[in-house]
Amino acid sequence: MCASAARPRVGVVKFASCDGCQLQLLDLEDELLALCEQFDIIEFAEATSARSEGPFDVLFVEGSISAPEHLPRIKELREQAKFLVTIGACATSGGIQALRNWGDHEAFRTAVYAHPEFVASLATSTPIAEHVKVDAELRGCPIDPRQLTELLTAFTTGRRPQLRDEAVCMECKRAGNTCVMVTRHTPCLGQVTQAGCGAICPRYGRGCYGCFGPREQANVKGLADFLQTKARMAPADLGRLFAGFCANAEPFRSAVTQFGGTPPGVMAPVGTPGGAR
Repeated sequence: MCASAARPRVGVVKFASCDGCQLQLLDLEDELLALCEQFDIIEFAEATSARSEGPFDVLFVEGSISAPEHLPRIKELREQAKFLVTIGACATSGGIQALRNWGDHEAFRTAVYAHPEFVASLATSTPIAEHVKVDAELRGCPIDPRQLTELLTAFTTGRRPQLRDEAVCMECKRAGNTCVMVTRHTPCLGQVTQAGCGAICPRYGRGCYGCFGPREQANVKGLADFLQTKARMAPADLGRLFAGFCANAEPFRSAVTQFGGTPPGVMAPVGTPGGAR
């Protein structure tokens, strides 16, 4: 698909993830056809059986580093890529699978697999940036296709991508959404979460759960203090509020660690808050 030696060479690869962010690229539909006129997509397992090891002018990487074989592979890919972009919560913060970082890795494997010795996995799930240099990132679970289009357009024109640096609350206000914290007393992370999703959860009466990760200089402590003292939220519930798709990203990570409470679906180690005794 998309072949021309004169165009920038683009690759899309994945590590530990659900492939949802890659599918956002395919969901561009008509825009994808226009992109194919600007780029040569030479590696994209979701879209073509053609394989390429690079080199790449732009490489999109989805997924977290969660298995031993991921470590040498991401270093190889970094050497082949001029411009590396991480896409989605898994690649940018470790993803939902990073909840293992608070748990007992061996207990997981023993509980799930009959022969855990055959399963090679790391005790932690970490973002790509902890292992190689990352040139740009698109957050979200999944990413926003409008931000993807903007980044590619900026690349072709040689300008800086125009991505808003603001909280989800601003998206809510522009959309005319009713604040779920004010009217429903629903805990919401919109104040401390990076915008980009279009405030879809508050639009339907749910609190933001931070799938775009913490925005720069997010006042997580202020929000946590309010929810604990004014909303009388229990510490364990408060810890679980931050233990979502971007739990491993600071300062969400510190909040999960501070307030305890086993993140959903995680077996805490013996002796930890919420764990077995």
